[in-house]
Amino acid sequence: MMSLPFYQQSHAHYDHSYRHKDLRTTTSQYQQEKKRSAIYTHGSTAYSSRSSAAHRQEAEAFSQASAAYQQQASQAYSLGAEQYSLASQVSRKAASAYDYGYSHGLTDSSLLLEDYSSKLSPKTKRARHSLLSGEEKENLPSDYMVPIFSGRQMHVSGIADTEEERIKEAAAYIAQRNLLASEEGITSSKQSAASKQSVISKQATSTLQEEETFQKKSRKVAIREKAERLSLKKTLEETEAYHGKLNEDHLLHAPDFTIKPRSHTVWEKENVKLHCSVIGWPEPRLTWYKNQVPIDVHANPGKYIIESRYGMHTLVINECDFEDTAQYRASAMNVKGELSAYASVVVKRYKGEFDDTRFHSGASSMPLSFAVTPYGYASKFEVHFDDKFDVSFGREGETMSLGCRVVITPEIKQFQPEIQWYRNGAPVSPSKWVQTHWSGERATLTFSHLNKEDEGLYTIRVRMGEYYEEYSAYVFVRDADAEIEGAPAAPLDVMCLDANKDYIIISWKQPAVDGGSPILGYFIDKCEVGTDSWSQCNDTPVKFARFPVTGLIEGRSYIFRVRAVNKTGIGLPSRVSEPVAALDPAEKARLKSRPSAPWTGQIIVTEEEPTEGIIPGPPTELSVTEATRSYVVLSWKPPGQRGHEGIMYFVEKCEAGTENWQRVNTELPVKSPRFALFDLAEGKSYCFRVRCSNSAGVGEPSEATEVTVVGDKLDIPQPPGKIIPSRNTDTSVVVTWEESKDAKELVGYYIEASVVGSGEWAPCNNNPVKGSRFTCHGLVTGQSYIFRVRAVNAAGLSEYSQDSEAIEVKAAIAAPSPPYDIKCLESFRDSMVLGWKQPDKTGGTEITGYYVNYREVIGGVPGKWREANIKAVSDEAYKISNLKENMVYQFQVAAMNIAGLGAPSAVSECFTCEEWTIAVPGPPQSLKYSEVRKTSLVLQWKPPVHCGRTPVTGYFVDLKEAHAKEDQWRGLNEAAIPNKYLKVQGLTEGVSYVFRVRAINQAGVGKPSDLAGPVVAETRPGTKEVVVNVDDDGVISLNFECDQMTPNSEFVWSKDYVPTEDSPRLEVESKGSKTKMTFKDLGEDDLGIYSCDVTDTDGIASSYLIDEEELKRLLALSHDHKFPTVPAKSELAVEILEKGQVRFWMQAEKLSGNAKVNYIFNDKEIFEGPKYKMHIDRNTGIIEMFMEKLLDEDEGTYTFQIQDGKATGHSTLVLLGDVYKKLQKEAEFQRQEWIRKQGPHFAEYLSWEVTNECNVLLKCKVANIKKETHIVWYKDEREISVDEKHDFKDGICTLLITEFSKKDAGIYEVILKDDRGKDKSRLKLVDEAFQELMSEVCKTIALSASDLKIQSTAEGIRLYSFVTYYVDDLKVNWSHNGTGIKYTDRVKSGVTGEQIWLQINEPTPNDKGKYIMELFDGKTGHQKTVDLSGQAYDEAFAEFQRLKQAAIAEKNRARVLGGLPDVVTIQEGKALNLTCTVWGDPTPEVSWLKNEKLLASDEHCNLRFEAGKIAYFTINGVSTSDSGKYGLVVKNKYGTETSDFTVSVFIPEEEARKALSEPQKSK
Repeated sequence: MMSLPFYQQSHAHYDHSYRHKDLRTTTSQYQQEKKRSAIYTHGSTAYSSRSSAAHRQEAEAFSQASAAYQQQASQAYSLGAEQYSLASQVSRKAASAYDYGYSHGLTDSSLLLEDYSSKLSPKTKRARHSLLSGEEKENLPSDYMVPIFSGRQMHVSGIADTEEERIKEAAAYIAQRNLLASEEGITSSKQSAASKQSVISKQATSTLQEEETFQKKSRKVAIREKAERLSLKKTLEETEAYHGKLNEDHLLHAPDFTIKPRSHTVWEKENVKLHCSVIGWPEPRLTWYKNQVPIDVHANPGKYIIESRYGMHTLVINECDFEDTAQYRASAMNVKGELSAYASVVVKRYKGEFDDTRFHSGASSMPLSFAVTPYGYASKFEVHFDDKFDVSFGREGETMSLGCRVVITPEIKQFQPEIQWYRNGAPVSPSKWVQTHWSGERATLTFSHLNKEDEGLYTIRVRMGEYYEEYSAYVFVRDADAEIEGAPAAPLDVMCLDANKDYIIISWKQPAVDGGSPILGYFIDKCEVGTDSWSQCNDTPVKFARFPVTGLIEGRSYIFRVRAVNKTGIGLPSRVSEPVAALDPAEKARLKSRPSAPWTGQIIVTEEEPTEGIIPGPPTELSVTEATRSYVVLSWKPPGQRGHEGIMYFVEKCEAGTENWQRVNTELPVKSPRFALFDLAEGKSYCFRVRCSNSAGVGEPSEATEVTVVGDKLDIPQPPGKIIPSRNTDTSVVVTWEESKDAKELVGYYIEASVVGSGEWAPCNNNPVKGSRFTCHGLVTGQSYIFRVRAVNAAGLSEYSQDSEAIEVKAAIAAPSPPYDIKCLESFRDSMVLGWKQPDKTGGTEITGYYVNYREVIGGVPGKWREANIKAVSDEAYKISNLKENMVYQFQVAAMNIAGLGAPSAVSECFTCEEWTIAVPGPPQSLKYSEVRKTSLVLQWKPPVHCGRTPVTGYFVDLKEAHAKEDQWRGLNEAAIPNKYLKVQGLTEGVSYVFRVRAINQAGVGKPSDLAGPVVAETRPGTKEVVVNVDDDGVISLNFECDQMTPNSEFVWSKDYVPTEDSPRLEVESKGSKTKMTFKDLGEDDLGIYSCDVTDTDGIASSYLIDEEELKRLLALSHDHKFPTVPAKSELAVEILEKGQVRFWMQAEKLSGNAKVNYIFNDKEIFEGPKYKMHIDRNTGIIEMFMEKLLDEDEGTYTFQIQDGKATGHSTLVLLGDVYKKLQKEAEFQRQEWIRKQGPHFAEYLSWEVTNECNVLLKCKVANIKKETHIVWYKDEREISVDEKHDFKDGICTLLITEFSKKDAGIYEVILKDDRGKDKSRLKLVDEAFQELMSEVCKTIALSASDLKIQSTAEGIRLYSFVTYYVDDLKVNWSHNGTGIKYTDRVKSGVTGEQIWLQINEPTPNDKGKYIMELFDGKTGHQKTVDLSGQAYDEAFAEFQRLKQAAIAEKNRARVLGGLPDVVTIQEGKALNLTCTVWGDPTPEVSWLKNEKLLASDEHCNLRFEAGKIAYFTINGVSTSDSGKYGLVVKNKYGTETSDFTVSVFIPEEEARKALSEPQKSK
């Protein structure tokens, strides 16, 4: 564990003073009074090389400083031990610091001289003693005590030289601080090294002479020094207790980067600067690294520059090259630890021609496309805010979170944006009240405990390199509920205005809510830091919003709070203030500043003889800085003549007009040059003066102040005037006013609102706002309000202003926001066409035009702005003429509406005016979508400004899902559409889409437009459609209703998406939430799409299509409404009934009970009678007339005339010529059919169908049959016998013809007959009918074909398929690899039974491939395919080879062809001769067997084989022993075959005997 310096161990508060950024010396006010000097010598190795004489001279100079101190210490005794002990402590620390540096031999050739002047107390003059080293102290007399305390000699390892210097500086600072606290003066001056040496030499000589005189101390001096030691001990104990009371925050602090270095991407030969700022105590040392290697400035002179100035550390890399691409680290380290911050530098090489000089002429001369950011060139980040926080309302004590999702494109994961929060334009720093968080995509600001101080306009700024975007919204904080009903709200913004040793002035802001009765005043509470004890500072309430708190302990820190009181009670306390210490401002400045000089390792104090007993002069510039009815604050400057010791002040007062001066602070002298006086009589006039005092006495008084009347010097402001409310949004109103006249120290204004007629006022803000304009949020839409304002300063709240006029809360019309995204669409030699995007905010009304400004840019320096157009441009594009060729220009655009001209856009990029050669059109403009439904929407656009070299002929529309990749765009129209709108159909509900449009001309398709969307395909709740209506007078209108309108919403009707404002054919009427567009004379000119858009809404719109059919419908409907008719549901018609009757009928939509019908035939009315039967069903509206039979005279025109009240109607049917004859014939046919159906008859006549088994089935359906009914089939008038008896249960009769072929062609007939009559049905199956049936049969056969299979044979490979059966009409074609097969002896095709085959004999590799069998049924071909290649061919060919060899073996194997019987029966003694033919190639071997044993040839049994073909078997004189089983065995290399026969030998006698014995047995 590293040991700490003494000042850090015991003085925990000093480190905080060195964290302040503005470090400066605090000694300038004393520079004119210094008479003594101290020499600070900066340590270095040069000390060891100096001569011993020079070393001794320095030691003698230190002796003089010691002697000077002794003289000062003796004078301090008379003033008191407490003050003197402080000086002793100073010298102890100074000597300790010196001893540390001296023991380490720290010197330097450069000397910084500082003058020290000290006046402690009068004392006897004595010789000055030096600050001796340890070796020299041994030579001092034993009874001599040097009143300087040596510090510990420490060696701090692990800390760089700079850190050690900071430790030494701190030690020096301790000495300076206490010297200054006792009013010691310090000056600094620089002298040359030669003058320093001469001064040291002279002082050393005089010191040695005086030391010889004063080597022994007197008793008086010894007693004084003992008293000093006791006083010093007491002071140290008090100091230790004092430091224990200070904030614990004032301890050592590890390094922390307040500003981190940022990454950069630059081009070669550019310079890069990396900046960072770091805090910590002791002050950290910062080291720069490149790829973890420390950067050595001296190793590469001119390459790197490292600077540290005012707390800002900088690393400059000059003329970057590719090798400078690296990760750079800034490492900060002190005794508390180390912290690093990283930044990347990427150096890019410019590809192509490039002028090096442009990099050295500044950013303004760089190529315009090089947009420099920390993340690279030519990169622009677009920042969007989603899910944004809106105007928020909270209450004291609650928690609140503001947040929004930040979308940055392009997304670079390794680089994160810088998120900054602001309140009313001031940065918001994290504290115990508020915390910030960044999750990587969402930024939040969280209030853990809301206070009224948190109210204000909050802004989030997202910065990515040079680009940033902001979003703002107001946060309102309402008062917490009072503990006592009617008590005032809590004050706010409690802070310290002024602080010194004697008092602290606290200020606050009055609350907006007084609880219903005026606030009587305020109580101020204080609490010492580190305790929880609150004490009230004032006994009576104070009305003035500032108050000096006295009775504080010097050096201790306090926090404060304020409570308001009215007649009801005391309200809640305010939020506590920040801690503040009871110290003089100079003291605080010294605590926040650096030492005035770097530590040298040695302190040399020299002192000339002080002037003894100087009484201070009078203070100067005495004035009353603040006067209220409760107190008066005086301020003055210390006197110029005051000696060299600290002074105190006495304040005196007297009533005006008298000279009766009274001392105010009799008990406690004032130490600071400011003082607050209490207990003055209100209304009386006083004068004040101040005297200075020290140990020499009390000085003369200062000049008296002017007469001061006790009372509030600051007047309550006058009420504001001219309160003017104006519309803003549907929940807010902008209130403006005239500021209070002659208002001093104005804090702000409170605004209150009241609903007209309610009489209740509510605050609009709880934190006073400055200025004369405020937006009051949280109001009720459509409600009327009045407003009033009051001003606030420390004296109090003004009277209320007059009430404003009432205003209804609804959205206002404002000037539009700036346009954006300015682009150059086309460029010529002397003109350019610009395009831009419409402002995001139109101000609540449509944009009426745009104004364009331009300026020249020469050498990177922009010129003056010029107007491009005097008359407003209606489109988002404009052609600027009369430009200079090859000149660089910048542009800006401002939008205008009826509210006025909006702010101009951001300055565009630089564009060069030069001739373009683009032939295709530019991108379409102003895409927008409307009528969004769950499966459709309407997309609209404007034509491109630049049409290319030829006019635009059409457009292509593309879409993709919002999160899909760029390669997933798909077109909606194959052919270009001429319209500038498209209804997109077929969307998926709930999916988000984006759209783009491209224009086309003769040269080609241009670039796509900017994206429209994303938009989610959904039908929002409450969506309504345009409805067409025709009133009773026949007037046609389109109607639309919207229940989501805002106060500024309007209906806009369009035809084909072009507004119809001035159309003479239309009339529009809107009232409230409904609108109607009426057609004056609907005709073909009115065909189109009519749409209605509702402005100032979230895209609410609907449309209605009137095409030719709809036009006819509407015109007819209009006519019907003008001329009422009885609508006919169906017109007059005629139908033939079952028996041949004729029915005339029609149906009306509706008939009343009074409806009448007149029946007219050939212009003559006919009436009901034998020929005509009439009927009216008024419930259904059916009107009928029946006739039994149609005669020739009934030909003509039939009309039904309807009369139903005023409505009339008629329907006519003309039956003339062929129409009538056909109807008459049909009626007669139906009559005959009815007669036919009285007996057995055919319900369905004879027909055919082909079954799945490829058979032909003739069938018919019969009806009205009985058991006696007979059915007979005929073919070609010959009866066909049918094996099966027909079953008429289902009424179906069938005849099955199997394996149908040409022989089955003919005329088939079936006859039904019984006693009631007969009926017949004929079916011709000849010619075309037969071919059609045969084609169907062939088709069924072809469909039954099995898949082609491969079979190997001994001859080759066979491909075959099976069908149900085969007919010659089915054509079979084979193809190989797409080519028809030519049949040869080797390749044959055929049909065997139901097998269709292709035989390939002796196959070769050329026979490999794809084979197709096509079966043609006469109409269609049906194919079966097999692939005879690869493994299939190899296996088939191998099997063919095997079968071929087997066939050869079978053909040539040995075999018995014939000649041997199965059984031979022969009589004993006879000769048996058998001849057998055998065959085999090669000639087989022949052998004989008898009873399975080899039989050899002998005389009895002769065996012969001749000519290789004939085998002879001969037995001479057979006997019974020759009976048995014989076999002929033939054998060759291909096989063996055996032919067996049996020989049976019988004896004739035995046979005769057997023959005789068998009949006897039978008997």
